[in-house]
Amino acid sequence: MRPVDLNCDMGESFGIYKYGADQEMMPLISSANIACGFHAGDASIMRETVALAKACGVRVGAHIGLPDKSGFGRRYMEMSPKEVYDISLYQLGALEAFLRAEDMEMAHVKLHGALYMMAAEDKKLSDAFVQAVHAFQPSLQVYTLPGSQTAASAARTGLRVVNEYFADRPYPSGKVKMFGWTLGEIGSPAAISARVAAMLENPAYADIGTVCVHSDTPGAPAIMGAIRDQVT
Repeated sequence: MRPVDLNCDMGESFGIYKYGADQEMMPLISSANIACGFHAGDASIMRETVALAKACGVRVGAHIGLPDKSGFGRRYMEMSPKEVYDISLYQLGALEAFLRAEDMEMAHVKLHGALYMMAAEDKKLSDAFVQAVHAFQPSLQVYTLPGSQTAASAARTGLRVVNEYFADRPYPSGKVKMFGWTLGEIGSPAAISARVAAMLENPAYADIGTVCVHSDTPGAPAIMGAIRDQVT
């Protein structure tokens, strides 16, 4: 089976609120997408999560979301391209400060939640996001859905696209169901890992470069552990 990057959305606790199984997930993955304080996370959590990634030898990327902590960045908002550019650049800079303090480099960038889907469907928003990434650091990889507007915008701008598969989300009719899914729809860790393994062996999915399990999915460590056993 071909090797594949394993990524996880992390650093989404803030203040007194603890969210996600970061401590358990970090040793199982190769790339961490760290929240940058808008949809979740705060300065202390960013610092702690970057340090944890360094200790585990995990690549770090910025996980950029909408300014909506009460909705965890999963509610669609009206955003202009200029606003998407500005909030993207802002969050990239915030995470970069903590990486520099640990003598680490940012490897990639990934949008979060509603903004991920908004940009995937809207060329103007995806262009704005990609322009912010390019202005900040054109060597960054962009994690996104294959065939999305985000992927097309990144490719046009000369950024490297890494196509993503969501192991802990259902794909009814072949399209990811990002919100409103149930545990019954995604199945057990064994079922999920078998599905990922079959996908990676299928030439039709040869363009998939990274597989995601969200840190807040119930049983996330067991899911990622099962996938890791299949692909490593």
